[in-house]
Amino acid sequence: MTERHSESLGGSRRLLKLLRDQMKGKGSNQDHLNQIVELIAQDFEAEVCSIYVMRKDQVLELVATKGLKREAVHKTTLRKGEGIVGLVAEQAIPLAVTDAPHHPNFAFRPETGEEPYQSMLGVPIMRNGQVLGIIAVQNLLHRQYEEDEVEALETVAMVLAELVSSEDLVFQEDSEDANKPDRIVGLCLTSGLAVAPAVMHNRGIVISRMTCEDPDAEVNRLLKNVTEMRGSIDDMLERTEIAALGEQREVLETYRMFAADRGWIGRIADAIRNHNLSAEAAVQRAQEDTRKRMSQISDPYLRERLADLDDLSNRLLGHLLGSVHLEKDLPEQFVLVARTMGPAELLDYKGKKLRGVVLEEGSPTAHVALVAQALEIPVLGQCRGVLERVREGDVLVVDAEHDQVLIRPAEAVAESFRSSFKGRRQRWAEISAERELPPVTKDGCRISLNCNAGLLVDLPNVVNSGADGVGLYRTEVPFMVRQSLPGIGEQAELYRKIYSGVEDRRVVFRTLDVGGDKVLPYWSMAAEENPAMGWRAIRIGLDRPALLRQQLRALIRASAGRELSVMFPMVADLSEYRAARDLLEFELNREASIGGELPVSLRLGAMLEVPSLVWQLPEICPHLDFLSIGSNDLLQFFFAADRGNTHLSRRYDTLSLSVIRMLRQIARVCHSNGVDVTVCGDMASHPLEAMALLASGYRSLSMPPLQVAAVKTMVRTLDLETASDFLDNLVLEGTADIRAGLEGYAERFGVNISGR
Repeated sequence: MTERHSESLGGSRRLLKLLRDQMKGKGSNQDHLNQIVELIAQDFEAEVCSIYVMRKDQVLELVATKGLKREAVHKTTLRKGEGIVGLVAEQAIPLAVTDAPHHPNFAFRPETGEEPYQSMLGVPIMRNGQVLGIIAVQNLLHRQYEEDEVEALETVAMVLAELVSSEDLVFQEDSEDANKPDRIVGLCLTSGLAVAPAVMHNRGIVISRMTCEDPDAEVNRLLKNVTEMRGSIDDMLERTEIAALGEQREVLETYRMFAADRGWIGRIADAIRNHNLSAEAAVQRAQEDTRKRMSQISDPYLRERLADLDDLSNRLLGHLLGSVHLEKDLPEQFVLVARTMGPAELLDYKGKKLRGVVLEEGSPTAHVALVAQALEIPVLGQCRGVLERVREGDVLVVDAEHDQVLIRPAEAVAESFRSSFKGRRQRWAEISAERELPPVTKDGCRISLNCNAGLLVDLPNVVNSGADGVGLYRTEVPFMVRQSLPGIGEQAELYRKIYSGVEDRRVVFRTLDVGGDKVLPYWSMAAEENPAMGWRAIRIGLDRPALLRQQLRALIRASAGRELSVMFPMVADLSEYRAARDLLEFELNREASIGGELPVSLRLGAMLEVPSLVWQLPEICPHLDFLSIGSNDLLQFFFAADRGNTHLSRRYDTLSLSVIRMLRQIARVCHSNGVDVTVCGDMASHPLEAMALLASGYRSLSMPPLQVAAVKTMVRTLDLETASDFLDNLVLEGTADIRAGLEGYAERFGVNISGR
């Protein structure tokens, strides 16, 4: 260790102690902040030290300074990205500048009197991945800030975020405004409805000891607690309810592999040895460093693994601080609010108290979403600003089906959602008891209702719903949660379990639809500007035929003596379908040549998700046994609107005239060619949209298991011939509001589209 580095460490420890002593002293928050900037400026030999705080409106306000004009305090403000300080807040990383006045982001504020100062070092004050404020030091001379100085100021910022409560650093809204109802639009990760008070997922972790005197002893303490943490994870995985989770258990096995990562533990140990940090402070330092690195990654799957690492960091902190179990008394029912979560954290809130989850971040590929799906817990992700706008105890309505969370709703509004929730549960119980009733319209037309599934845990719900079978089995989920490519034997065994799980019902297997936002963790793929329209699904299968052939071989072996239904996703051209079909025929011939038992029958189909296939239907239909319409992707491409973009999620109506005309054309061509056609996207799961599909000529729908009851109720109250004539007239008139017309029809003729 160099003499300068040693002096830097000693100075940092002294400063940290002084800061802690200052915050324990008497005085107002402003007094504390004024003393803090004095201490930092002195320790860093800087003429200026300033602290900016992020307000509720996402504007940085100067709250304390040593060196700038005092009258600028509480008057000078900067937006994110404005000025050097704003740039640090926007990027959430430190920035050292030797010639600040000539930096392209320099923003002149005459009231501060900062003109003479040439160099600047800015560091974000962060907690749980959020920027709470900025510490900036400035010097008169063109100073080259060393790496040790940057790290030292980062440590000070980390300590300041822990020592100062959020009430001290973050300006509170006007008390009257804070009690007003609010609404945030998000993205449904797991469907459902919940009404309950908010519980903030912060675990109450407060680190009071930031430095250590004996780094070797501290590393030993770290390793001891890592061993204890790993043991607790093993115990969790052995719990009966976890052992029965199927693929969700694979998610947790992946989580356990993260906990065993030597690189992660090594980085924490290095932080202890190199900076004399306590084990707790080193864990937090490694956590923030990882967030900083992974936030720059565009790959959505890899970015979601940050949630798993956050989960592990929090769990390890709990062991180090002796607070492994949740200490707060939880209400009888609650909604969990968090920036992000890992899968094991969700299981910490075990029991029936947890009603829903609202995340500031999160995506459908998040491991927590997969586990929540198994537990039937609604999850709403990408709720920007929710951590700032929700307080502990606020009543929340998590309406995942409509991509929204209502904050502090009026009691009448909350009660209406509670009634809806109770009604849904009661209705589900009634329908489950009557699941043998056939989905037959009032005029005698039998409709085939099927389920979408992607996990073994879904299959009991398929049976309980009374569905005819699985119209879409997403085979990619087991590939996504493993750390290596599953072999043919593993795949075949999984597919056999699927057959057993649905008893004698039909299953339609969709071949691998990976790529886009579904990334295999063991497969390196180049970043794409438009991944949804990029190298994915059948395009990967044809470019990597060994991968597709192995899956087809496993499906053939699993279906021995049974019917095999296979469909290829994302087909954009007849030639792609033919090439995939040839691979399947090759594998069938291969299995026959080695004496293997073949399926008793084969049904082969394609998914219509790419609009180009609509105009090739007359050519491709003679080669198909069935066609499945993936309405989510089809309408995304049809409207050129990213379905994961919350700004566009409700912009285009799925029941618009153009959509209905296209769907009616598809149905006519398929029927004239004797090809079965099913709609298996989100459109089929809503009673009103399902009614429009039936009136457009469709007789087979596939949806999540919990939606079967509502759609079946609609079917049994519908006179299909009358509804078809009514829709014909709407299309003939060219009406711009087909949705309103169909809603009026349902009300007039007693068609139950309420889902109750």
